[in-house]
Amino acid sequence: MTTYALGDIQGCQPQLRELFGIIEDETPGAKLLFAGDLVNRGPASLETLRMVRDLGERAVAVLGNHDLHLLAVASGIRKMKSGDSVQPILDAPDREELIDWLRHRPMAYTANGILLVHAGVLPQWDLTVTMELAHEVEHVLRGSDWKDFLAEMYGNLPDKWDDSLTGTARLRCIVNGLTRLRFCTADGQMEFASKMGTNEAPQGYMPWFDVPGRKTREDTVVFGHWSTLGLLLRDNLVSLDTGCVWGGKLTAVRLDDRALFQVDCPGFLEPGDSPAKPTR
Repeated sequence: MTTYALGDIQGCQPQLRELFGIIEDETPGAKLLFAGDLVNRGPASLETLRMVRDLGERAVAVLGNHDLHLLAVASGIRKMKSGDSVQPILDAPDREELIDWLRHRPMAYTANGILLVHAGVLPQWDLTVTMELAHEVEHVLRGSDWKDFLAEMYGNLPDKWDDSLTGTARLRCIVNGLTRLRFCTADGQMEFASKMGTNEAPQGYMPWFDVPGRKTREDTVVFGHWSTLGLLLRDNLVSLDTGCVWGGKLTAVRLDDRALFQVDCPGFLEPGDSPAKPTR
């Protein structure tokens, strides 16, 4: 089946609807892979969730940091932040159905040589390990103790993977790698403060995908999360967050031939300059 990967929507449902129409004209019924952050910051998070949910099995959406933030807010674990736009979801009559659907989304997805994550993959993880670790988090999110997990999920430590990690520390490190990673050291120590482009990497750090010997370098990794990086197409790498919510574009790439499809997004805001830019 022809497959398209789409970058961070963040509640920009009108642009998603426009891009979806273009994809349907090109390839009716195509498989759609969403790189996470379906919600928040944009004006139509509720409509976005409903639209992606209603696509059924033809759509796969991995969880991003904003999606996890919505789960935490809906559970009373976290408070709303300045710039959040998820209140309509919390007030919706189908709120519980949407929250339940969201927490059953995968943390990572693989098929046909593609590995889809929201943010990145630590250099020590190969594809098999990445999927196994993603399943560990999914198991907890889909279980009866999911709210207890969310209460312990936030934090920057441990900032480096170790196979001996257990419990909350292990799950937090997995979540941070899959949903927050931009820069890390050659041995995989993560850095979370820097949010600008690759030319402003902190000293001693590099983009996670440029780490020498990264174990997923032979797999095609598709990701979003990094609007200041923007579109990046390499043989085995597809970066899709082109800053729709910041007035950039919403992007889809047809993975079969790397054809590019984009729609413009209104309301220009320079990424990284706003105090409302998410810190998680």
